[in-house]
Amino acid sequence: MSSVLVRAMLVWLALSVQAAVAGVAIESWESSRGARVLFVESRALPMLDVSIEFPAGSARDSAAASGIANLALRAMRMGSAASGGVPALSEDEISLGLADVGAQLTPSFDVDRAGYALRTLSGERERVRAIDLLAAIVQRPAFLPEVVAREKARVIAALREAQIKPDTAASRAYARLVYGDHPYGLRASGEIDALERIEPAQLLDFHHRHYGVAAAVVSIIGDISREQAREIAERLTSGLPAGVELPPISSVPSLQQAVQRAIRHDAAQAHVLLGAPGMRRADPDYFALWVGNYILGGGGFNSRLTVQVREKRGLTYSVYSAFAPYQREGAFTIGLQTRRDQADEALRVVRETLSDFVRDGPTESELAGAKQHIIGGFALRIDSNRKILDYLATIGFYRLPLDYLDQFPQRVAALTLEEVRDAFRRRVDPSRMATVVVGGIAP
Repeated sequence: MSSVLVRAMLVWLALSVQAAVAGVAIESWESSRGARVLFVESRALPMLDVSIEFPAGSARDSAAASGIANLALRAMRMGSAASGGVPALSEDEISLGLADVGAQLTPSFDVDRAGYALRTLSGERERVRAIDLLAAIVQRPAFLPEVVAREKARVIAALREAQIKPDTAASRAYARLVYGDHPYGLRASGEIDALERIEPAQLLDFHHRHYGVAAAVVSIIGDISREQAREIAERLTSGLPAGVELPPISSVPSLQQAVQRAIRHDAAQAHVLLGAPGMRRADPDYFALWVGNYILGGGGFNSRLTVQVREKRGLTYSVYSAFAPYQREGAFTIGLQTRRDQADEALRVVRETLSDFVRDGPTESELAGAKQHIIGGFALRIDSNRKILDYLATIGFYRLPLDYLDQFPQRVAALTLEEVRDAFRRRVDPSRMATVVVGGIAP
């Protein structure tokens, strides 16, 4: 790409940033008991999207109670207890109540967060009924013994089935190498022996500790007024437990040297994962690393890794790189699948491509092209209420600035070549990576 064309693209970017910003007007306040609330009024459709999340992800497990966070979230929606004259609700009553008003309830879960997202019509009958059911679920879960036993059996059966899969073996070994003893390395669904020991009383205790009102984040977008949003937030949070002040999650230590593990498997393809602890959600290098990774392996068929590993050598159908930003340093990961006899060659090309990128960074034309695609496609990131709801939840949980969506394309457009190069040189060390290959050796 000529320097004249690159300069023209940069001028276009500068002029089009404001057009890319949707101007999502986020309002925020605290509920009467201290929960954080984020709200966007959207009158285009008679719909309401609401989520409520807590610091109750898998990093809050322990080795002795591995899987308790996931099990608690699964079992919460399967019955609520009676309290203060409010009757108990069975699993069927909750399901039928949601179906009666056409509401959809979706769990959300990762290493940091756990909660539920609700979609319902914004009419008073549907809205009130759906919010009441969500409140009952998050405030008064019953954790009945028969329900807990059934859900434990389901999770354990899924874990046993997954144990024979090469991608499961790869991801488990990779997490151990990257995170070591850090809580981010715990298996999200838990370990079978630990799950078998979990009792309903432990789930109640976990709920009382981790689903506290002061740590709750309520996100709301839809066809309602601010006053109606305030009423919804109060309804969802007024009956939550007080919770406890949870200890902060510790930083993820950097790898001190390269580590590699090869696992025998009779899969037709080798599964390869390569990476190390990466960045936090609120990382000062977030945008430089994110845009740089788009060029390296996150931008689809035009990325460096795809060109080198797939297009030039035909070693794989798909190869990717990605950062997983959490409260602490989530992994920077490169992943691919290839023929068993090509695993060594594919890994060699990946490492060479990564080393070249860290040493030299992207070219001026690569950076301009990445900015064009990212900013040009930004509107698609917030083109539905559900996508905006996800952003609201992220902004609220990680305490990002309320104008984050406005800042996003502006920060991307403002990045310089040296900022991207400097971030990768400081933060990504190809000589200190964890590598897992499953199936690349004879069984």
